[in-house]
Amino acid sequence: MDLFRNTSQPDWDWWGKLWPTPGATLRRLGIDREAPVAEVGSGDGYFALPAARIVAPAPVYAVDLEPDLLAALEDVASMQGIENVHTIRGDARDLDKILPEPVETVLLANAFHGVDDRERLLEAVANSLRPGGSFVVVNWVDRPREETTLAGEPRGPPTELRVGPDETREAVLEGGDFAVDRTVELPPYHYGLVFDRE
Repeated sequence: MDLFRNTSQPDWDWWGKLWPTPGATLRRLGIDREAPVAEVGSGDGYFALPAARIVAPAPVYAVDLEPDLLAALEDVASMQGIENVHTIRGDARDLDKILPEPVETVLLANAFHGVDDRERLLEAVANSLRPGGSFVVVNWVDRPREETTLAGEPRGPPTELRVGPDETREAVLEGGDFAVDRTVELPPYHYGLVFDRE
């Protein structure tokens, strides 16, 4: 099991500067009702935890390869009294094999640029979704890294790895059983694409 390239987990402080209201961002992306969600590459839960509040009592499956990050997520969930987050240590490319049930939404945030086997991932995502479910991709804009700064420091993946919304849309439509629902602008440095499973 290999991590996706350049998808390390930043700390909550600077995530909070980019995403001061992660719950509101999730609602804009269509995660807004009581239905199961899986977050691929959940890290320590910056999106998984607010997602759990939104969809409760439905489950949120937080999938990651890093046991330390999943343990940190569990600790925060426990402290905040969130009981519907279920951590799963596993490879996103095997998502359909490791989830206990089909979900309404699969969220992949800040990682699509690093996926080495997109076809395998997209097949696993499609097989993990309920009919009519959504695949939500959030990623960095395809601008030079030196232009995406936070607190005076360049942030995000290297420029050469970045994929813009057009390239992401084309890759998902070619690699899986999806149709485009909509594009969501997520200033200052991100975009979201919502795909429906066909």
